[in-house]
Amino acid sequence: MIIQCFANPQFDTLMDVGIKDGRIISLRQHLPNDPNVLSAGQLIQAEGRVLLPGFIEPHIHLDKAFLLNQMTQDANSVEQAIASTLELKRSFTKKDIEARSIQVIQQAIAHGVTHMRCHAEIDPIVGLLSLEVMLKLKEHYRDQITLQIVAFPQEGIQKQPGTEELLIQALQLGADVVGGITYQDGDLQEHLTTVFDLAKAFNKPLDLHVDFSDDPSMLAILTIIRMTHAYGMQGRVSVGHLTSLGSLPYGEARTICQSIAEAGIHVMSLPATDLYLGGRGDDHRHRRGLTPVSLLLEQGVNVIYGSNNIQNPFTPFGTADPLDIGMLLAQTAYMGSKQDVVTLVEMVTTRAAQALELTNYGLHIGADADLVLLEASNLRSAVYERAPRRFVWKRGQLVASTVKQTTFYHTQMSS
Repeated sequence: MIIQCFANPQFDTLMDVGIKDGRIISLRQHLPNDPNVLSAGQLIQAEGRVLLPGFIEPHIHLDKAFLLNQMTQDANSVEQAIASTLELKRSFTKKDIEARSIQVIQQAIAHGVTHMRCHAEIDPIVGLLSLEVMLKLKEHYRDQITLQIVAFPQEGIQKQPGTEELLIQALQLGADVVGGITYQDGDLQEHLTTVFDLAKAFNKPLDLHVDFSDDPSMLAILTIIRMTHAYGMQGRVSVGHLTSLGSLPYGEARTICQSIAEAGIHVMSLPATDLYLGGRGDDHRHRRGLTPVSLLLEQGVNVIYGSNNIQNPFTPFGTADPLDIGMLLAQTAYMGSKQDVVTLVEMVTTRAAQALELTNYGLHIGADADLVLLEASNLRSAVYERAPRRFVWKRGQLVASTVKQTTFYHTQMSS
């Protein structure tokens, strides 16, 4: 298959992207009437539309999605959202988790997502229900989307006796990532030692919910930086939220950002949730509730963004469209320049791939043909207009389209 599109880094030259057996086998400037193109078989004349690597959703909670109709009252703080979800999940069943998760997965695929890291609740309340459902969905949707599963102790570890043993079982059963949450257990060092030890023992990356607060004294990130070096896990640790960093004075925040970069820690901004719950304690000059994205980027930190939650106590909205989140971050983190839009696209593609330790990903020869073709001729239109995803491919196979295949420049060429 050959896709004629804009796919080079500058997006100013029409390219021919050749695909065979699920991989990209050629990537070169388009030459009209090139006999090698005509003999390739299937031809998609994208006529200057933008082709990108498949989008990556690096942080999402499938098992807690679409809970709005089950809520008895709204949540107006992180603490209320946690408490509300705790009560709601007492009635979770495999069937219920699966149905809500599938709804998100199908939306995400239609929006061009080819890789997703999802956090599965692990605790004595739900046991391994969420994990079992995620493992089933991971296999069922393997030809449409790649799922990474985080074993996530939302309610804490020491706070919920038996959780550590459940985390071990989850990792033995096939969880891909060790999760943690620094603001649930009273003893931060004990919590982090547990999850770092598990990550080391099972040779897994670590993905932590960190410093989700406006309180500038909440700085678990400092302990995480130190332990990342101590455990030799540079490049294998991700942190989500990190919003308290945004309340620090510039000089102090800058120093911490430099240390995050030196430790190779990936920062996942979750703007839909962070903006909704952040800054509520302020009676004037309400803080934005974001981690300082621009400052982190300036210091060389790999910053990406995710949806986090879809229509639940933490975030009562969401469509599983990464470009919605990218646009929200652009507006609230002052990212409107020509270079910023390139960075926003990298955040949902190659930067996210780095955080998720993906191999064979991207727009280069040998990469898996996980691709999305957008109804846009430039990156600004793609992001700012959240352009329709015309075609979405997983390993070269069409998995979603906004138009009928027969009506969009799709022809079968004779060899």
